[in-house]
Amino acid sequence: MFGLSEAELKILRTLNTPEKIQDFLDALPANLSQYSDSCSSPRMALRKGRAHCIEGAFIASAALMLEGEEPLLMDLKAAKPDVDHVVALFKRDGHWGAISKSNHPVLCYRDPIYRTLRELALSYFHEYVLPKTGEKTLRSYSRPFSLKRFGTNWMTSEQHLWDIALALDQSRHYPLLSTTQTRSLRLASDIEQKAGRLSDWKRSDPGT
Repeated sequence: MFGLSEAELKILRTLNTPEKIQDFLDALPANLSQYSDSCSSPRMALRKGRAHCIEGAFIASAALMLEGEEPLLMDLKAAKPDVDHVVALFKRDGHWGAISKSNHPVLCYRDPIYRTLRELALSYFHEYVLPKTGEKTLRSYSRPFSLKRFGTNWMTSEQHLWDIALALDQSRHYPLLSTTQTRSLRLASDIEQKAGRLSDWKRSDPGT
């Protein structure tokens, strides 16, 4: 099915709910490799046994697709020097939720309680902070980005999926703030900045 091996299918078929997918991604070591950037396909990430945000979103999308759901991503864009974040979307009873692979305690899973994608994106706003300065950096979010346009080969590709990452980055995004609102943002407090410095995995941890 979709070119996946029996071993890959065995893993992905156990991930038949968003909650199980999130539990799997939480237990998967973060991809903190200092040797090269990566944008691994689900096959590559499962083989390596680690993933960062977009790689985790690809794994989640593959698992959802096996359950007959559309594989949807959402890109969250941040002001530089902060980095963007990618989540896998799902919908339950007309409400949006998100599956997220993050090494930080706040850019995580979102229960399907959000009526709109804007609501969902805003749920990440106050936690999207530069820990050294306290600046709140989240600025925009993408429309749902379907991986169906790329067929199914992305699941098993042995090449990094930079073409998909670029297409997602260049897809239509919607601003979360006006210029006036951006200028009037309060810096995060010391305790918020301290929370932002927490991480789940460190480079010294096995598997990262």
